[in-house]
Amino acid sequence: MSDLKQAALDYHEHPIPGKLEIALTKSTESAHDLALAYSPGVAEPVREIAKDPENAYRYTAKGNLVAVISNGSAILGLGNLGPLASKPVMEGKCVLFKRFANIDAVDIEVEAMDSLQFVQVAAAIGESFGGINLEDIKAPECFEIERLLSERLSIPVFHDDQHGTAIVTAAAMLNALEIQGKDIATARIVCLGAGAAAIACMRLLITLGAQRENLYMIDRKGVIHRGRDDLNQYKAMFAVDTEARTLADACEGADVFLGLSGANLLSEENLKRMAPNPVVFACSNPDPEIAPEVAMAARSDLIMATGRSDYPNQVNNVLCFPFIFRGALDARASTINDAMKVAAVNAIREIAKEPVPADVEAAYEGAHFEFGPQYILPKPMDSRLLPRISEAVAQAARDTGVARA
Repeated sequence: MSDLKQAALDYHEHPIPGKLEIALTKSTESAHDLALAYSPGVAEPVREIAKDPENAYRYTAKGNLVAVISNGSAILGLGNLGPLASKPVMEGKCVLFKRFANIDAVDIEVEAMDSLQFVQVAAAIGESFGGINLEDIKAPECFEIERLLSERLSIPVFHDDQHGTAIVTAAAMLNALEIQGKDIATARIVCLGAGAAAIACMRLLITLGAQRENLYMIDRKGVIHRGRDDLNQYKAMFAVDTEARTLADACEGADVFLGLSGANLLSEENLKRMAPNPVVFACSNPDPEIAPEVAMAARSDLIMATGRSDYPNQVNNVLCFPFIFRGALDARASTINDAMKVAAVNAIREIAKEPVPADVEAAYEGAHFEFGPQYILPKPMDSRLLPRISEAVAQAARDTGVARA
């Protein structure tokens, strides 16, 4: 672990600090070039944009530029360490945008824990960009921030911790249920965790056919049920009429366990309480709710997924957010709506069912991948992700009337 720590620090410090730089896209070799790039030539696109704001997509980088914005209130699994400490993560997100979808991204760290103040800052600069990726903002503030920004801006505002997680989780979940011979419409689902990612996952699963009465969400005080009077408006949406009060109660006969909480919180005993052929997503990082080795020893009939890259079936947001933004930007969408999220889910699902290209297997030291219990999601290096997901998302934007191109 100490070697990894030093390697990570060295990586970020050398040969120059950070992971990003700005590059020129036009020639600046001559005086004429500079006259076009700045004064007096720059006045011409200024006039055209003043006539029609849509011309910003023709004459500036707006159409391929995303702002990655955070206040550092929920950094990875590290908690509220403030905006400046979040900068390496936000730079990293920008790296992933560029690496996987050729989207230019700029990280912006905002010194504002108050939701309204954060919204004022982000809204004031928002139209400079083609889209906004909100990142590492704690719940429940993240819900209000995303809603208010979406109302004020004419560009997509997407909180990846919510929706990216939900999209990839839903794609994996539907594939796992299919393999196990189960149906989302009848599956009993236990969700351990009630934060931003958990709530977004449950919302999307309902959109995809899950029945609200079959969802058991569990927070630090136990099952979220209708008898509780301590629920905020977001948790209250998932209150069910049940006698179940504990995780053990909820696991009895459950088809699915989704963990978005903390390490080692699902015991072998509770896993054994689940229905035959269960689906277990233990997504807490770096330590899952139950170790895959322990889970497989307890239940040989399960399909297991985690958030880790060193086990099969990694639930990884990079399978989604670069490509959903690529599609949204290409369509000049004003928002990322449910239809676009569902389109991304279906595209990811279908890629996983197709034969895996040789170059993908080569990138993973020649491992063989085939749709089944050990392979329910495509690998991030799969070059099919970019065209397939982005095109599906762009088409959904056009079909639902939120595209401008």
